[in-house]
Amino acid sequence: MYKDLLIKKIDSKSAVVGIIGLGYVGLPLVIRFSEEGFPVIGFDIDEDKVEKLNKGESYLRHIPSSSIDAAANNGFTATSDWKRISDCDAIIICVPTPLDLHKEPDLQYIRGTLDSIKSHLKKGQVLILESTSYPGTTEEELVPVAKELGFTVGEDFFVGFSPEREDPGNIKFTIKNIPKVVSGVTDDCRSVVEALYGTIVTKTVPVSSPRVLRK
Repeated sequence: MYKDLLIKKIDSKSAVVGIIGLGYVGLPLVIRFSEEGFPVIGFDIDEDKVEKLNKGESYLRHIPSSSIDAAANNGFTATSDWKRISDCDAIIICVPTPLDLHKEPDLQYIRGTLDSIKSHLKKGQVLILESTSYPGTTEEELVPVAKELGFTVGEDFFVGFSPEREDPGNIKFTIKNIPKVVSGVTDDCRSVVEALYGTIVTKTVPVSSPRVLRK
């Protein structure tokens, strides 16, 4: 029931898309979903970024302010208010994962994000990790949060991974025409993730699990 309802919302482009982290990965996603007519809420802890975006201003060199204006005209709004996570149908995490001293992804921003949003998550949502990280992060970090909240992943809450594939400033290869690897913790999770990204990219590449990096 939850899967079919969520996919129906995605297909009709009435699903509210929440994007957490409005940097070089998250902001282009905001613009791309807005171009396709989705209502989009952007989340960032940087109040200066939020203020600039809500004024229609860009802070990334390769993204013109006109693109932010266009997104705003399509209903995009930026916020630092985590309560608005409850307004979203799809939530995409695009926070940084810098390498630590051991040359491994530092997950502090992912974990901090999950701590901030978990009290506002609800049944019927899909939560997707885009941040670059090692195989297993989705199952080890996102799934326990869903279970802690009493959700059944794959039935009333959906979790997936779709690693970011950005080439900032490259006008030849954009979000739309770069094949997008999509995965889910269960088959139904993958179906939801594939349906969502299928609305903004030319080709999705579904794989068997979040631990698979390529088909």
